[in-house]
Amino acid sequence: MLRSDLPENASTMPKTRILIAEDDPKTVASVRLYLEDAGYAVAVAANGRAALEQARTNPTPHLIVLDRMLPGADGLAVCRSLREESEVPIILLTARTTEEDRLEGLDAGADDYVCKPFSPRELVARVRAVLRRFPAGARDRQPIALGELRVDPARREVRIGARRVTLTPREFALLEALARSPGRALTREELVERAFGPGYEALDRTVDAHVVNLRRKLERDPAEPEWILTVFGVGYRLADPKHAS
Repeated sequence: MLRSDLPENASTMPKTRILIAEDDPKTVASVRLYLEDAGYAVAVAANGRAALEQARTNPTPHLIVLDRMLPGADGLAVCRSLREESEVPIILLTARTTEEDRLEGLDAGADDYVCKPFSPRELVARVRAVLRRFPAGARDRQPIALGELRVDPARREVRIGARRVTLTPREFALLEALARSPGRALTREELVERAFGPGYEALDRTVDAHVVNLRRKLERDPAEPEWILTVFGVGYRLADPKHAS
């Protein structure tokens, strides 16, 4: 039985809330069964507009499983709308499997993607992995101040001077990884391990896509970055104002 994997005190623990935004009843039934058996509280939205409404309703979901092809408002549009107002983790379900399609989803603000057809058990594992990336109190939560740039892990807030910068959870994790080693060049593999945990698989292009998004949000001129610098043949580093030439 799937429920045998739950901790003994699971019934007394507050449940993590998952919103499934999917219009196929069979997919919903299968995913809902596995998520509930894994101990999550599940809500369902059958179209894009309902997904947006439920994502904005208290209590808000802790994670959203979002189908790319939704009636009412497609998944990418829903993802972009949510990213303007929320950092809730989003896993995109998609039947499109090319690299460009995946990068388009990440560019819209998704934190992970699962290609159809998929195993519900794999999806549950992805949900757990995404939620594990941001555990409260897992590491030093003191704000990191680098010149005008301030990264606050406890509040999950980024500011440049007085300007607040809204990032997705994955973008925040990458920036935090860079900010904890200012001035040091980190390979893409190091960034993935520090930001998302050992064993997480990500293409180099995936990291590059997140860096493009970070630069677009952080830099005055993304074509001439001042903060996130490319180290050719290695990876990326965050500029350290203390050692600026």
